[in-house]
Amino acid sequence: MHKSDHITTGQYNRIFRRWIEKLDLDYTLYSTHSMRRIKAYLIYQKTKNLRVVQLLLGHKKLESTVRYLGIEVDDPL
Repeated sequence: MHKSDHITTGQYNRIFRRWIEKLDLDYTLYSTHSMRRIKAYLIYQKTKNLRVVQLLLGHKKLESTVRYLGIEVDDPL
């Protein structure tokens, strides 16, 4: 991969904003971070596997993943 193969955070956010606007959605209600969070939550809902979500998000502590997802876990971590 070359340095030119990467896009900046600003470029990514502009692409994302245009995509939301093309869908005729209010871009103020969506962000790249909210999409990351929703994707992680949906993966958890489907798999019920916190460890997988933790790895996908790059969290060091499982407790961070639980807090990030905004869920309650019956079993103590």
